Amino acid sequence: MELFNRKILIFALLTALFSACGEGDDAKSEEPQLPDIVMQIQQQARLYSTEYRLHKIITQDDTKQLQGSILSQKYKLDLPLGKRSIAVPIEATVKAYVDFADFDKENVKRSGEKIEIILPDPQFEITSTRVNHDEVKQFIPLLRSNFSDAELTALAQAGRAAVANDLPRLNLTESARQNAARTLIPLISAMGFDESQITVTFRKKFSPNEISRLLLIDN
Repeated sequence: MELFNRKILIFALLTALFSACGEGDDAKSEEPQLPDIVMQIQQQARLYSTEYRLHKIITQDDTKQLQGSILSQKYKLDLPLGKRSIAVPIEATVKAYVDFADFDKENVKRSGEKIEIILPDPQFEITSTRVNHDEVKQFIPLLRSNFSDAELTALAQAGRAAVANDLPRLNLTESARQNAARTLIPLISAMGFDESQITVTFRKKFSPNEISRLLLIDN
């Protein structure tokens, strides 16, 4: 009888052991695998993370001049027609986005329970610019003509270029990273990771010149 009870006890222990091993395998199989993580992030496609509305005022003034030379001496004289001036307000919309079209397993690094998502390089796009005609200021002397449509168009283009030159000083990459993280961290967290275990970064810190190369201008 004692031997029979001992066999029952051993059988129960073995059953519990195999059951625990099976549960461990199930738990392991439920952990998110790298291809699953990559696929979930790829589905984000193009993630627009930041939008800026910028305001620039482009100014220009000119004076009619007479140029020539006397006895091989060049001269330049302002004519008494007066100097005309203009201030043109430019309103621009700039968007930052991350394109996940080429996102792959090289963009995901996992170390134990910690996971790092390395974002593709951000892109910046001037999606629109417009002249606020209601606030254009002109000073035109009596003997001078108004600025032409062609001159106003040239000033608007100069405003667009000025906006592009300002972008490296706006810390856009950090804003793009933070906003991308706000989207991706809950997504990865829903797959079984704790938010404290997830890091979202870019591959490097971009210099102002590099940021200028990341700019796309939508004509």
